[in-house]
Amino acid sequence: MRKIVLSGLAVMLSYGLYAQKTYIHAGKLIDVKNKKTLSEQTIIVENDKILSVVSGYSTPGSEDSEIDLKNSTVMPGLMDMHVHIEGETSPTRYVDGFRNNEADIAFNSIGFAEKTIMAGFTTVRDLGGSGVNIALRNAINSGKVTGPRIYTAGKSIAPTGGHADPTNGVRRDLMGDPGPDQGVINGPYDARKAVRQAVKYGSDLIKVTATGGVLSVARDGSAPQFQQDELDAIVATAKDFGIMVAAHAHGDEGMQRAIRAGVTSIEHGTMMSDETMDLMKERGTWLVPTITAGMSAAAFAEIPGYYPEVVAQKAKRIGAQIQETFGKAYKKGVKIAFGTDAGVFAHGDNYREFIYMAEVGMPNLDVIQSATLTNAQFLGIEDKLGSIEAGKLADIIAVAGDPEQDISVMKNVVFVMKEGKVVKD
Repeated sequence: MRKIVLSGLAVMLSYGLYAQKTYIHAGKLIDVKNKKTLSEQTIIVENDKILSVVSGYSTPGSEDSEIDLKNSTVMPGLMDMHVHIEGETSPTRYVDGFRNNEADIAFNSIGFAEKTIMAGFTTVRDLGGSGVNIALRNAINSGKVTGPRIYTAGKSIAPTGGHADPTNGVRRDLMGDPGPDQGVINGPYDARKAVRQAVKYGSDLIKVTATGGVLSVARDGSAPQFQQDELDAIVATAKDFGIMVAAHAHGDEGMQRAIRAGVTSIEHGTMMSDETMDLMKERGTWLVPTITAGMSAAAFAEIPGYYPEVVAQKAKRIGAQIQETFGKAYKKGVKIAFGTDAGVFAHGDNYREFIYMAEVGMPNLDVIQSATLTNAQFLGIEDKLGSIEAGKLADIIAVAGDPEQDISVMKNVVFVMKEGKVVKD
């Protein structure tokens, strides 16, 4: 019998005891906890987690790999708390609803998911689609599809004729009478069933349309749409399941009803009054601004025929107000979670929100913090994500340039790692 002598390293490799590490050399590293930029740092990644972060450029072992980001700014993977990953704006969007089957929506969504993660967003909250978003989340989690980590609301909940009633604007013989299974409710009993059905289908959270909206084919974009007892029932039932409720809202009265019911967040918040801002501070309610969606909708509305006329008029009136409202809410101390409403504009252009938020006075590193650590706190996953620290999942991105000095460089994402796997290099 031949005697084989193995080195200690070979023995470890043969038994799988040695885990190859990845050494990321970061020219600049954003410390989102302390809101400062560090120079010449090494992030050591093992499997799907960050093993350590050290000053200087550490030398990897012979079996380890090195990623050179010495000319880039490194930061945690970005998080967008408001996307619609099943679809994307188009002048044919309203007709496409009659043409596309679930399979068409699913295949399209794969491309949107990939564009999102390539833009540096490794975690998103999907706030309403057909339910394909649930299957997409599962496909990404199982490694079948490349995309961000998704927390999804499945189908949004609305009253009959509300912003998320899927039959708005169609012929009467095609309308039918959608109910809680389709996310359309009337009264607190329907509300409870709709929440329970959403959880049964696999939703991670609940989205309600507390007021009218801009892009639905319905005449009002801001009036309240639920009675208080309906919102109370939705939030109470969601809390029984331990999940949050996000409330789309443009008009002030609808926001106040939703806040009193106990929703976690107000999405958009366009016509928010000082009184409502004070109520949000009192109740701890978050604002997800979606400025990019407002700006984009207002711009598209100026293109003849891009939207149905009823939609175009609402977009012109409502869209451009969001940035100013956000600026007031931020300065007043309302809690802000970064969210864009991607899908209302092209997926992958989520970076524009950084620019719009900075334009009205939010410091650059505060904006980046809102899209990383703050959003991790918002989702309750701060122990796993949101900052580059030992023990956290290795969601790491890099941009070309220095965003502390010029926030527009958030457009230039050159590297993306999700859970220790390089997605974009």
